[in-house]
Amino acid sequence: MAEPVFVIAEAGVNHNGDIAMALRLCDAAHATGADAVKFQTFRAQDLVVPGAPTAGYQARETGEQDQFAMLRKLELTQAQHETIKAHCDAIGIEFFSTPFSTDAVDMLVRLGVRRIKLSSGELTHKALVERAAAARLPLLVSTGMATMDEIAEALQWIAAARGNLDGVTLLHCTSAYPAPDSALNLNALGSMARDLGVAIGYSDHSLGIEAPLAAVALGATVIEKHLTLDCKLPGPDHSASLEPEEFGRMVAGIRRVSAMLGDGVKAPTPEERDTARVARRSVAAAVDIPAGAVIIESMLVCRRPATGIAPRDLPRVIGRVATSAIPAGTVLRWDQLEGGHPQ
Repeated sequence: MAEPVFVIAEAGVNHNGDIAMALRLCDAAHATGADAVKFQTFRAQDLVVPGAPTAGYQARETGEQDQFAMLRKLELTQAQHETIKAHCDAIGIEFFSTPFSTDAVDMLVRLGVRRIKLSSGELTHKALVERAAAARLPLLVSTGMATMDEIAEALQWIAAARGNLDGVTLLHCTSAYPAPDSALNLNALGSMARDLGVAIGYSDHSLGIEAPLAAVALGATVIEKHLTLDCKLPGPDHSASLEPEEFGRMVAGIRRVSAMLGDGVKAPTPEERDTARVARRSVAAAVDIPAGAVIIESMLVCRRPATGIAPRDLPRVIGRVATSAIPAGTVLRWDQLEGGHPQ
């Protein structure tokens, strides 16, 4: 059986700069059954120049036109990271984060995270990609907005920095908030797996839970989805996030879909064996067959259950001699025929 799908509750910046809310997001993520809760590690001054515009969805959700000003309100200090990590350790959920600078990578490594996630926007940021790869932790790389050539180039940087692509998972993603169904292109999961030769997951920005379930059915090994305490809270990502109850339904659905996939080998399951016995047929006597009679085709029918000679072997029954009387309606067995089971 395949490894279980790794489910990430993306807290991101949905804490709104409030450490108490950040800890509540960790609690909520744990309660939903997610495997990990993920935050974002940045300083506005390392990420944008003052006066840089916000994206359309960010301006719509926050009323803020200045990206630098918006992000300053959403920073978490190193001490706050330590508090969140300690809380996650205490409640039993993995904590990690998305770094937006090489210093942030180093801080997260010192903090003891077990994996690192790179944002779609950083895929072409060579220095950051290389620093994250060189940490030699499992690396999740989001690919929103990217071409296959850009993804292949980032994989080259990663391989050069860490010596191989072991532990690298690419996350298919559509960088729109919320992403419309028509823009999700979930079939890209198969294309990426085939053409790039690494594990594939899915980072979802659509509404609802259907896309992550479909992605699991298409082979995603990791699912990331935004979690919020309340979709109506102010902030750039709340409206495209799931509240805890719906997130929990998504996790339960992922577990079910994952269990449904099986090993891919088409063969009868143990649960089907009893059904096969009653749903398939055997060769049976259509009439009373006396002992010593040579069996002809008109004496035979195929009827349920499948406890005797299989219908495929009916031609091998014709011409055989009955060793004892066989009443009409009897399922035939080889030991009732002269010569027994044919070799």
